[in-house]
Amino acid sequence: MEKLDVKKDGEFCYSIRFEKDFSYLAEEISKLGFVGHKLCVVTDSNVAPLYFEAVKNALKEKIDQVYEFVIPAGEQNKTLDNIKKLYEYLILNRFDRKDCLVALGGGVIGDMTGYAAATYLRGIDFVQVPTTLLSQVDSSIGGKTGVDFDSYKNMVGAFHMPRLVYMNLSVLKTLSDEQFSCGMGEILKHGLIKNREYFTWCMENADKIRERDYETLLYMIKESCKIKRDVVEKDPTEKGDRALLNFGHTLGHAVEKLKNFEMLHGQCVAVGAVAAMKLSAMRGNISEEDVVNSEKCFEKFGLPVRADGITADEILQISKSDKKMEAGKIKFVLLKEIGNAYVDKTVTDEELMRASKYILNC
Repeated sequence: MEKLDVKKDGEFCYSIRFEKDFSYLAEEISKLGFVGHKLCVVTDSNVAPLYFEAVKNALKEKIDQVYEFVIPAGEQNKTLDNIKKLYEYLILNRFDRKDCLVALGGGVIGDMTGYAAATYLRGIDFVQVPTTLLSQVDSSIGGKTGVDFDSYKNMVGAFHMPRLVYMNLSVLKTLSDEQFSCGMGEILKHGLIKNREYFTWCMENADKIRERDYETLLYMIKESCKIKRDVVEKDPTEKGDRALLNFGHTLGHAVEKLKNFEMLHGQCVAVGAVAAMKLSAMRGNISEEDVVNSEKCFEKFGLPVRADGITADEILQISKSDKKMEAGKIKFVLLKEIGNAYVDKTVTDEELMRASKYILNC
């Protein structure tokens, strides 16, 4: 058994389990006290045909009442309307405060299920069962939940910690290369902001990672989870250092919105990270060689480092609507050096324009 424990306010909060299948899921959930209560597995139209029956059969060993709620797949369905439909389903099936939701899917499903759990009956428990690399190393950990609002990403949400994160690493075998590379965007981000040696390890082990060698993936995912865990334990509600995890996200979210979510989240994070690195180089913190080498690393994992079809002016305007604004200023994450990030509130419009033009090849 491989696991990491996550604390909140110095006390144990939940465990992250790393497994090869779903066979221990029922045992872990039963330890949380849900035997005799209802579970609703919330999933999407892509994941349900692949894994719902396997999860249901695993849960039936300990849990008698397993329900299923399927949301159409895609970021465009991360809406309050679909949360309302989930509320209605839970009410009709008489879910109470001692029942539990299970998020089976990627980041969209995890965020939506967590938000529904945070708000239904003023808060019920939920469990994360992430099925993408991105959700395993990022969105399933730390209790950030939410939905998009009028195409503004994650504008409505809550902090609500899961009771358990259960990772079946074998599901990564079914991911498309594109979806797998999106997870690498967040993994490389972890190295860039917190651990230069880990970033270098990812570059040196690119072939084994792309081949999805189990032991290599286990090491990589655990290391990324440790980095995120350590950050969120110190700052669970993003009052300080947790903002470092937004590296690449300010301009990345703007690109994501302007591309009408046609680019995947991890792809936009990669483009945004390149812009943040260029800005860091403009400040004299890192070298142009660092920027170019990091771009090559993103490209090695099939990630884009440029965007097209949008303008720098559009990126600037959307960035100013970002939820990470504070007192009218953008909280922008920059690098002091590879593996050492900081939050800066002095980035000017001119600097943002120059960084934006760099990723647009202007």
